[in-house]
Amino acid sequence: MSLKKLALGVAAAAMLGSGLLASATPAQAEDSVYIPLLTYRTGPFAGSGTPIADGLHDYLTMLNERDGGIGGATLIVEECETGYNAQKGVECYESTKGNHNGAVVYNPFSTGITLQLIPKAPIDQIPILSMGYGLSATAVGATFPWTFNAPATYWSQMSAIIKYIDTQDGGVSGKKIGFIYLDVGYGREPIPLLEQLAVDMGFEVMLVPVGVKEMQSQSSHWLQVRREKPDWMIMWGWGAMNPTAIKEAAKIRYPMDHFIGVWWSGGNVDLNPAGEDGTGYMSANFHATGTDFPAIQDILTHVVNKGMSQASADTVGDNYYNRGMMNSVLIAEAIHTAQTITGNVSISGADMRVGLENLNLSEERLAELGLAGFTNAIRVTCEDHAGAHPIYLQQWTGSGWNAVSDWFTPMRDRVRPLLEAAAVEYTADKPDWQTQTCN
Repeated sequence: MSLKKLALGVAAAAMLGSGLLASATPAQAEDSVYIPLLTYRTGPFAGSGTPIADGLHDYLTMLNERDGGIGGATLIVEECETGYNAQKGVECYESTKGNHNGAVVYNPFSTGITLQLIPKAPIDQIPILSMGYGLSATAVGATFPWTFNAPATYWSQMSAIIKYIDTQDGGVSGKKIGFIYLDVGYGREPIPLLEQLAVDMGFEVMLVPVGVKEMQSQSSHWLQVRREKPDWMIMWGWGAMNPTAIKEAAKIRYPMDHFIGVWWSGGNVDLNPAGEDGTGYMSANFHATGTDFPAIQDILTHVVNKGMSQASADTVGDNYYNRGMMNSVLIAEAIHTAQTITGNVSISGADMRVGLENLNLSEERLAELGLAGFTNAIRVTCEDHAGAHPIYLQQWTGSGWNAVSDWFTPMRDRVRPLLEAAAVEYTADKPDWQTQTCN
């Protein structure tokens, strides 16, 4: 297989050491960085997509209002509505990539859209940041120089959930694990790992697919659960699927403290409809909830309270709002890193790729940003574009979330070889696929 190689900026890395909506700022600034946001405030996933879009938009807007942008560059922020539809996502990409000085990064917030954009990234030289979602194999940086999925892949997250279950009730061996999932690329993504772990660790898997048209009609799915009595349920849901599943689980009296969701099945919007009936349900997470952070208080002061946000003050700090905000933290830090390495203020997509690949969001840097304790330190390298950063489990109290586990790491030793094999499989029929050599 003849694969094209991407030349590395080794010297630069060594220098580091260790439909369009309103623009956040006018475009006349001489030095600027253009960040199109692929968001979905409409359609069946709008309930989850809207707070994420708010968090994405508001943090970047806050940097403009408080700091004048990043490193002297004004941030030009525009949203393009995808409706969580892959075709619309590609249309948004094509219609925005050349705007202003050119897009520096795309955040698809949809596995389906991500899969469509991965092949475009090396051609257009615009990196893809699919934070904690997308194609798990893109963690292999040597094979996917232009795609990043820090802080962890879906496979790492699944391994962490199984690792947690293995500490409960005498371990996972001999148990039946039910997996209810949205039957699209996103929901199916972790199944190969789950089935491999079942073989390796001696448990049984019960798959329960939910079609997009069935998201709000799951009674038959949960009758299957009641009939087969799995010891644990894991959910890879999104949008309207999540609250429906939780209400149906409560209806059949499934033990909520044995029901764990992916970190996209753990928003306030997912549990509020169930309220007290959802008490005990858990989900994975990789960042804090709430507003008790100086950076979030600055968002309230400089953006929300000035009427520059589509969010209301009482939704700031909710899990999905903070998820979108964290995505923008990674964007901003990659821009800062790219500026430092390249010396360019108005960076290009190629510069941004270097910034993402050398991202080092340390605990000290988080404190400087006003986000001490908000998440774990995150480090991205040429070899690993995701990392296997720690996660924790949060539990619904009936009205909010409490952390119920310490931070713990995924099963990197089990997951990494499978990721590398999947990367080889992805490129097997792509002789001109662009790779890179990592030191």
